[in-house]
Amino acid sequence: MEAGRLSGGDRRGGRRPLLPALQALTSLVALGAVVWWATRQEAPELPRTREALAWLCGALALYAVATAARAERWHRIVAAAVVPATRAHTYRLTVVGYMGNNVLPARGGDVLRAFLLAPLARVRKRDVLGTVVAERLLDAAALALVFAGAVFVFVQEARVPAGRTVALGAVVVLLLVTAAGGALWLLRRTSRRTDDGSAVRRAARRIRDVVRPLAAPTRRLASGHGASLLALSIAIWALEASVYLAVARAAGLGLAVPESLYVVALTNLFALVPAAPGYVGTFDAAVLFAVGSLGATGSEALAYLVLLRFVLFVPITLVGVAFLLARYGGWGRLRLARLD
Repeated sequence: MEAGRLSGGDRRGGRRPLLPALQALTSLVALGAVVWWATRQEAPELPRTREALAWLCGALALYAVATAARAERWHRIVAAAVVPATRAHTYRLTVVGYMGNNVLPARGGDVLRAFLLAPLARVRKRDVLGTVVAERLLDAAALALVFAGAVFVFVQEARVPAGRTVALGAVVVLLLVTAAGGALWLLRRTSRRTDDGSAVRRAARRIRDVVRPLAAPTRRLASGHGASLLALSIAIWALEASVYLAVARAAGLGLAVPESLYVVALTNLFALVPAAPGYVGTFDAAVLFAVGSLGATGSEALAYLVLLRFVLFVPITLVGVAFLLARYGGWGRLRLARLD
C-alpha cells in the first residue's frame, strides 16, 4: 500500500476490526442472556454415579468416531479434487481444524487446515479451501434434512408447541438472510469502482479467479459421488446426535432419538452465526433454547450444557493443539492462516 493508495488502505484498515467486533458483540449479547438466565436457576448437579460416568465416556468415544467419519469424508472430497494428500494428513488436520474453530473466530480452523495442507500437497490454498466449502455445503444440506425430519415428527406428535416451531423457522430464515447479506456485501466490495467497463471486467476477472477454485469441488458433488457423501454426512450428524443423546443420559435428561436429532440440528444452525471462538454464547443459547423447548428444567439444561461443552470442545482442542505443535509448525502457523 504505497503513498498513492494510502488513504484507501487506511480506509480498508479501518474496516478490518468491524467483523471481529460484530462477532464479539454477538457472543457477548448471547452470553449475557445465558448468564442472566442461568443465575436465576438452581445449581446444576453434575454426574457422579458409575452409570452417568459410563454414559459420558460413551459420548467421548462416539464423538471420536464421528470425528474420524468427518476426516474420511474430507479425505474423499480432497481426493476427488485431485489434491494429493495422505489420510494421515487429512485426519490429523481435521482435528487441527476443529481445534482452530474453538480458538479462532469465524470458523478460522477451516482456513487454518487449508493453509496447512496446501504446502504439503503443493497446491494453492484456495484449491484446498474449496474442499472445505464443499464439506460445509454437505453439512448444511444434511442438517437441513435432519432438522426438517425432527420437526416433522414433533409436529405430527404435537410434542413441540406451535409457537416454538414458528420461532425455529424464524431462526432459519434469519440465518439465510444473514448469509445472503454477507454474500452481497462481499460482491459489492469486490466490484467497487465500477465506473467504467475496464473496471467491471477487472472485477469480474477477480471474482472468477477466486470463485473457480472454491466452486470446483462443490460442482463435483452433483454426481453419484456427491450423493454418497451426502449420505455419509447424514450418518455423521446421526452419530453426533448419538453423542448428544449419551450426554443427556449422563445429565439425567430424558432425550429420545428424534429429540437428540432436533437439538443437534438446531445447535449447529446457530453455529452458523458469526461469533467469538468456540461459539461462545451462541452455542450455549442454542442448547438451552432447544432442550428448554423440550421441557427440560433450568438445572437439567445447565448440567447438560456444561457436559456437552466438555465433550465437544475440550478433548478435540487438546488433541488438535498437540498435532499442531508436533507436526505442523506450532502457534506461529495460527497467525499465518490466511489466503494468498
